[in-house]
Formats: sequence, structure tokens, C-alpha cells
Amino acid sequence: MARARVEQVPFTGSPRPTIGIEWEIALVDKVTRDLSNTASAVFDEVGDLRSWDGKPQVTKELLRNTVELVTGVHDTVGAAVEDLHGTMDAVRRAADPLGVDLFCAGTHPFAQWSAQQLTRSEHYDELIERTQWWGRQMMIWGVHVHVGVSHRDKVLPILNSLLLAYPHLLALSASSPMWAGADTGYASNRTLMFQQLPTAGLPFQFDNWTQFEHFVHDQFKTGVFEQLGGMHWDIRPAPKWGTIEVRICDGTSTRAELAALAAFIHCLIVDLDQRVENGEELPTLPPWHVQENKWRAARYGLDAIVIVDSDSNERLVTDDLTEILNRLEPTAKRLGCADELALVAEIPVRGASYQRQRKVAAASQGDLVAVVDALVRELDQ
Repeated sequence: MARARVEQVPFTGSPRPTIGIEWEIALVDKVTRDLSNTASAVFDEVGDLRSWDGKPQVTKELLRNTVELVTGVHDTVGAAVEDLHGTMDAVRRAADPLGVDLFCAGTHPFAQWSAQQLTRSEHYDELIERTQWWGRQMMIWGVHVHVGVSHRDKVLPILNSLLLAYPHLLALSASSPMWAGADTGYASNRTLMFQQLPTAGLPFQFDNWTQFEHFVHDQFKTGVFEQLGGMHWDIRPAPKWGTIEVRICDGTSTRAELAALAAFIHCLIVDLDQRVENGEELPTLPPWHVQENKWRAARYGLDAIVIVDSDSNERLVTDDLTEILNRLEPTAKRLGCADELALVAEIPVRGASYQRQRKVAAASQGDLVAVVDALVRELDQ
């Protein structure tokens, strides 16, 4: 029996491949280095910061130890990153007299979830009521990148193919090896924590927009979520903004790494968009390979051996990364982010954040306060 027609999900296409970035920043006490539930006071000091297009540049998050920095809509990575740092300067000036520093990583090395206060709102109250213990555990921070796409029919082919680069993005950004005072053995504990929420994790792979609309209808009808923002996938369509939103990355503590990751995402999506325009059938991976790649990158980071095609061939993630970066160079030049894309290759050389954090912990005989100190200094550069 044919299914009844469902209400459409309109996609507001972007006429240009624009970019916007959301950067979740934690607040830590200057002395104890524990998380500080002072977001409300910081917001009071910052005031109503808005971008050129009228959007708030500092927003609340689930926990009162967090502020989110949000850019306006930009054409280049450089402009978006500069936008963020102007906002960060304002937040830092507001936090400093409160005895608070800014911090960013996928998780805090030693803070306890039970000590964190929740931001009260109808949306967050409903989330915690539904998810209970797992919802209270969401003491995690990430970077979200929006890239404009011109038409809805391109969105799902691009999203499905973008999953091939999932482990590369996670390995490069992995910055959450420690949780509640213990080394988890993972490069990104954050990504595995977050997927415990019922609407989080890997996206489903739909063949077309109509299938996606049926999915949304089913979720609304059964009460899984009541608005598209309740769909917390690692990569998701953002129909209201006309973008694909990539939410894979752990929180990053350096401006260079933020710019590198944003450029990588921008180039990946624009390259796939152009290939769709050219009539190319984009490569995909079976869902079981995508799931395995996510776990391998979360566990092993830059040492992960990842599955690179539907024939189950495998390769060290950094070797595959080199080939992808070479392919994206012309796209980066066209988008004006060649310098930022070049920074991607420096991350494995310097060491990803999870590796740097473990190095600091080892050098300080396991003192995790020293790890927070190091991350605060990185963010302040």
C-alpha cells in the first residue's frame, strides 16, 4: 500500500557555498581549573552581541559552564575565523573579572558531571526529562560547521559521500582522551558519549529528499523529536539555513586547528557539490563500514586504519588524508582557503590534541590540572 503524502520539508537553498561556524567554549576556574557554572554572569557582562546579519554571536548551551560562539554567514574560512575571535575576545574580557578562563576540548580532563548546573529552558528540560542519566552526562564540547548548498536534491548525495571523510575529521580533531579523572584509552571519548542520546550519532543514508521527508514525518508523528533541531546527527541537513551542518569534530583549542578543520569541511562539501553538478555518481560506504570507521577513529585517532571504499579496502587514515588534501587543493584556491587547508597536514606532525594532552599528563606525573593549563594557554594564543 502506498504511503500517504507527508508534509514537505522546505530547504532554503544557499546561492553561494557560504560558511558559518559554531564553537562551544567551556568556562574554567582560574585557580582550581575545574569547570565553572558562571555562564549567566558572563552573558550579563557580554551583553547582546550580534553579527552583521542580526544573529546572536554568543548563545547558551545545555550546561551553565558553556558558551557557544557563533559566526555570521561568510564566504571564506578566514573571515569566519576572524569573526569568532572577535567574539572570543569579548567573552574573555567578560570572564576575566569573574575569575574564569576559557577552555576548549572535547571533554574536561577531571570535572565531574554531577557538579554541573543545567541551563533551564523548555527544550533542555524536555531533553533531560527524556534522556535522564545519559543526558546529564553530556559534559562535552564540539565544533559545528555549516556550508551552504544551492538545492535540496544535492544535500543527501553530498551528505552520504561526506561520510567517507568522517574518520579523518574525527581523528584530526580528537581532543577528549580523559573523562572524570581517568584516561579512557580513546582519542575521542566525546563522540561515543554523544551518540548515547536517542537522536544523536551517525545519520541515516537516504536516496533522496522525499525519503528524508518521510523520515521526518515519522519522527514528528511518534514524538521522537518535535523540531528538526532535535535531530542531533553528526552530519545533518539544516533546511532552515540552506546548509549541511557537520558536527563530527571535538572541541578544538587552537585557532590554527579550527581554521584547518573548517577549511577541510568547506572544501570537501564544495568539491562534492561540484561533482554532483557534473553528473558524477558520488562514492559511498555501506553503513556498517561507516560505523566501524567512526569507532576506529574515536579509539585510535591518527593511528586508525580506516575502510576507504565499498570493496572493504583499508588504509592508515593519515595516508589517505594526504591524497584527499592533494585532490582538494584547486577547490581551496577557488574558495580562498588554500593557506588554511595547508594547516591540516600540520596536525599529525605536531600531534593532535588528544596526543598533546597525554604528553602533558605524562610530563606532569598525571597532574590533570596541568592539562587544563596547557589547553587554556593554547586557546589564548
